[in-house]
Amino acid sequence: MAKVFSFIKEYQTLELPVKNAIASEFFIQAVNATFMNILPLYMTRQGFDDSEIALFITFRFIGVFILALPLGKYIKGKKVMPLFYLSNTCVPLFGIAIVLSIAFQIKWLTLITLILWGGSFTFMQIPIFPFILRNTKKVNQTAAISLSYSTWSFGGILSGIVIAVLDFINPTFFDEKFILILFSLIGFGGIFFLKRIKNFDEVSIEIEPENGNQKKMSGKTEWNVVLKALLPTLIIATGAGLTIPFISLFFDKVHHVGKGGFSSLSFIASILVAYFAMLVPKIKEKIGYKIAIPTTQSLAVIALVALATTQYYSQYSLAIVIASVCYLLRQPLMNMAGPMTSELVLNYVGRNNREITSALTSAIWSGSWVLSGFMVTILFAYNFSFGNIFLITSLLYAFGVVLYYLLILDYAKKEEQGLIDE
Repeated sequence: MAKVFSFIKEYQTLELPVKNAIASEFFIQAVNATFMNILPLYMTRQGFDDSEIALFITFRFIGVFILALPLGKYIKGKKVMPLFYLSNTCVPLFGIAIVLSIAFQIKWLTLITLILWGGSFTFMQIPIFPFILRNTKKVNQTAAISLSYSTWSFGGILSGIVIAVLDFINPTFFDEKFILILFSLIGFGGIFFLKRIKNFDEVSIEIEPENGNQKKMSGKTEWNVVLKALLPTLIIATGAGLTIPFISLFFDKVHHVGKGGFSSLSFIASILVAYFAMLVPKIKEKIGYKIAIPTTQSLAVIALVALATTQYYSQYSLAIVIASVCYLLRQPLMNMAGPMTSELVLNYVGRNNREITSALTSAIWSGSWVLSGFMVTILFAYNFSFGNIFLITSLLYAFGVVLYYLLILDYAKKEEQGLIDE
């Protein structure tokens, strides 16, 4: 048992302010995970149809898309701790506003609050990786990025446990509305950890030694490098937008798994994702990017294909078993590549381009999900099944995996030439 969790020592040496900032991110992700799984179900119970849900959820990502690039430019060379406070305040507030606007059927207000809620995430999502890279030692960077990446999973674990327990106690009283408001209130807990960061002189610019001196980053962005590094992300994000926001609806409508059952499944998946994401520093050390990233992503694509096809024989009891197993395999396999691809991309683009790359990554994910949301709305209108939509995602994922492999080869070539920042 000790060996199973021996990787934990990799995280004990992380700088305390960075650990507290990541802890505050966990509370934001707990809200995110809960809304991702429960909000579509809540909207269904309130009379929204599938295409309407897809359209409304799309507006959450419009908020991120609008703010991402301006924020990425703004944070270059600036301290970002105030933005963490802003995110930890606004995400819970606008989360509550979303729930109440849906309850009172004020649809225009739902759209506005979804945009503002999505935008509030950017104040944590975009600065956190540059903050980590600025304020950690080189030897700690992979562990810090992996821990930050794992907050989504840890948030899902907390969400899954609480929802499953409340659903077991009284599913009628502890309905979707109650759960969404509860986790919005829990989201304020991140402020406590931010307040623990005292006497901390935040590094606001990337520095690199040169002949014993230090030099600031230049203001010029190398757009050809940045765009090349982000192309695989664009492809995979587009595919993810067709599937991830609607996975709870897939289990609900195809396999008749309600909020309690799906939350339990998500809880197990989140444990697996968190565990394997925390193993990333060891995995990277043992086999490197070239094997780890394409292998895990390729296996995830296979699992997603198997998951999608369960719709075609959903009348058999075996289908729900296969769907659940494939979901539990797909989640950790795809997500454990995330910390490695994030570190790969940020190191590939270099110190001068990291803030704008982090911003564009959020913009790509959100913009792709906006596009995907509209695509899903159209596909639902033309009676496309969940299975067919998920298979489209699989094709996009497969293409993205190939592009990541090509990027890894170019990264290795640049590393040999001494062009990668150490």
